[in-house]
Amino acid sequence: MLKKEREYYSDSVHYIAGVDEAGRGPLAGPIVAAAVVLPPEFESEDINDSKQMSEKKREKLYDIILENALAYAIVFADADEIDAGDIYKVTRRCMIKCLEKIKGKYDLVITDAMPIPNFPVQVVPMIKGDAQCLNVAAASILAKVTRDRFMRELDKQYPEYGFAKHKGYGTKAHLEALEKFGPIEHIHRKTFGPVKACFMVQETLF
Repeated sequence: MLKKEREYYSDSVHYIAGVDEAGRGPLAGPIVAAAVVLPPEFESEDINDSKQMSEKKREKLYDIILENALAYAIVFADADEIDAGDIYKVTRRCMIKCLEKIKGKYDLVITDAMPIPNFPVQVVPMIKGDAQCLNVAAASILAKVTRDRFMRELDKQYPEYGFAKHKGYGTKAHLEALEKFGPIEHIHRKTFGPVKACFMVQETLF
């Protein structure tokens, strides 16, 4: 059971917000960040780093987290926003927006290794925070499930790309679809190598 954040509860820290993201690496789709405040007494043997569990289990835990969270927020940054800025800064901006959207009090923030300078509440950027802290792991699940659902909906619009399977990552099937059909405006990230190459080919052709 994850319980690293228990070391941070004190007379002045009663509520902790965990923050994480999903989708920094794919060639298509958004970055999704989530922030979660769970009750200090909440325990779960199942909640863990979202990457360490099946899609079915993540979906089940998603509902459990929402039922028990004191507060939570989820924020998207689309492909255009990612292309317009540095991916690291865009991710951090998403996390800050999550924390600003939370309706409720928190005394400390723990992120999955992301520093947030000059934030009004103390921030602890913890390496592998999603594998150590319950709140961060819960945030990772909300972010991952939300993004996967988005990509499955996108698959209905563009079934030839296979988004439901690869979720926008640079798999062989995705790269082959990119080469055959070309990138989708506002969905594929133009600044990412394989996509950028496809856009350059299109510009050469037209």
